[in-house]
Amino acid sequence: MMSGSKITGYAALKQGAMLTPFSYDPPRLKKNEVRIAITHCGLCGSDIQGIDDIYKIVEYPFVPGHEVVGHISEVGTEVSHSRIGERVGVGWQGRACMCCEWCLKGDVHLCMDVAENGSWSPYGGFSSSIVVEDGFAYPLPEEMPPEDAAVLMCAGFTVFTALSRNCISPLLKIGIVGIGGLGHLAIQFAKAMGYEVTAISSSPGKREEALTLGADRFIAASDKAALNQAEFYFDLLYITAHGGIAWGDMMRILKKKGKLFLSGFPQVNVSSVDLVSHELSIVGSFLGTQAEMREMLNFSFTHNIEPILELMPMSQVNQAIEKLRENKGRYRIVLVNDILSTKVD
Repeated sequence: MMSGSKITGYAALKQGAMLTPFSYDPPRLKKNEVRIAITHCGLCGSDIQGIDDIYKIVEYPFVPGHEVVGHISEVGTEVSHSRIGERVGVGWQGRACMCCEWCLKGDVHLCMDVAENGSWSPYGGFSSSIVVEDGFAYPLPEEMPPEDAAVLMCAGFTVFTALSRNCISPLLKIGIVGIGGLGHLAIQFAKAMGYEVTAISSSPGKREEALTLGADRFIAASDKAALNQAEFYFDLLYITAHGGIAWGDMMRILKKKGKLFLSGFPQVNVSSVDLVSHELSIVGSFLGTQAEMREMLNFSFTHNIEPILELMPMSQVNQAIEKLRENKGRYRIVLVNDILSTKVD
């Protein structure tokens, strides 16, 4: 590892490559930016999508990582010096243009410069520090464990906004499809929000865990009898799985005027007959506003939302990535920064 005036981290030098130790000059702070010394960083599926550049927006060398927890070590000229030393979390978004129609409406997560807004630009959280705009470095509840906070900055935020925006009545019946990195959090959030929650999974062995997390019911996706009994039952279905979804079954168990919403990017194959004749809706949910992030952190702390995760040292980042690629992570992996601290003059 290199130290001194350089930032140290792990980068993919080309598309799909394993990460290698990488050092770079500290990005110069703009007037509204902060530098954060990183203690923890979660590993997310979209980090792997970035490494593989499946959306054709990545430039190499690429340092992934966008579920960051650390302490502010330096501030720009327009940021209060009182923030130095503050423990903060950073999610996927690290900046916004603040001049497009969506930013002006307050929907900064829909900023037209979205490809440039990732907190991994210019370099992400698998490193000793990161630079983001002041408004995207969120103070964390004092007693919230850093590893929990790291997961909540992306996975928790994704789930919370999808549920809080689309669920407007505590009497709603919600089906959470998939019990994994997003699904296990969605069950907890939905239950804490007061909804009737059914977990739907292709893994029957996850029944007891789903019920322990707060689900009222469990349906195995292969159980045709249970699916038949649930016909026209759910007001909302939240698809958290990324593949292997029986879309016909999903449309069949939605009530008329029901809503199916997505946070990930599964391949969707649904019948237009069902959509039209049952007046169904398919809704995407992408991140959220800064106010929603603060609301999520407060809600998570108040209601004891706890990710199921495992800790690994950042020096084992490639082993962690391989574990996630093989779907062996349960359910999130958080990297503890064992990179030598870097002092920035």
